[in-house]
Amino acid sequence: MIAAIPVITVDGPSGVGKGTTASLLSNHLGWHLLDSGAIYRSLALKVLKTDSEISDVIKLVELAERLDLNFKSVIGEPTLVYLDGECVNQELRTESCGSIASIIASIPEVRAALLQRQIQFRQAPGLVADGRDMGTVVFTDAQIKFYLTASPQERAKRRHKQLKNKGIDANIRALEKEIGARDARDSNRKVSPLVPADDAIIIDTSDLSIDEVFRFCIDIIGKAGIKANLNR
Repeated sequence: MIAAIPVITVDGPSGVGKGTTASLLSNHLGWHLLDSGAIYRSLALKVLKTDSEISDVIKLVELAERLDLNFKSVIGEPTLVYLDGECVNQELRTESCGSIASIIASIPEVRAALLQRQIQFRQAPGLVADGRDMGTVVFTDAQIKFYLTASPQERAKRRHKQLKNKGIDANIRALEKEIGARDARDSNRKVSPLVPADDAIIIDTSDLSIDEVFRFCIDIIGKAGIKANLNR
């Protein structure tokens, strides 16, 4: 029974380390991994590639229902995302893709079209789901719900460093402004606003390393009696 399959959710805004944390947890536990943000970003990329209009809800739903998407988890590396059989990690991380994803994520019809797709990732022995509404909407019965946060200033610094390492020039103040605007839009939308679940464990990662966040989560998971899959 699918409801009996354990789920751990890792929610929060961009730049708080939830993707890396979720990947580390899935590898440690030997569980499946869902990067729900990549689903919305992949749909946004599909919108860009097909020159579709964001205002055309019928077209967006059609693209969502036919989205050919697969994930491949590699230990020590970012989750590889394949759209139409092509690895699109670099394209998904562009600011334009992120902005469109944030906009279409507020459309009820689009969220409904992608909801079932996300639920299907719940497979034995368990799932670590990374996103923004995993604990509040998609997997409300998750065994453990983490919500990661960090100050806009720290998140802008992290994003700036990421872009700089890729040889991309960016203005840190502009990034901070964009992050603030996206947070406001995501937190105030009528459908699935970005908020912690009532039973979520909130972790401020502003002054924590990824390893410290990971170890904190593992401690919580261990105390909950959840064991790693030894048959992986």
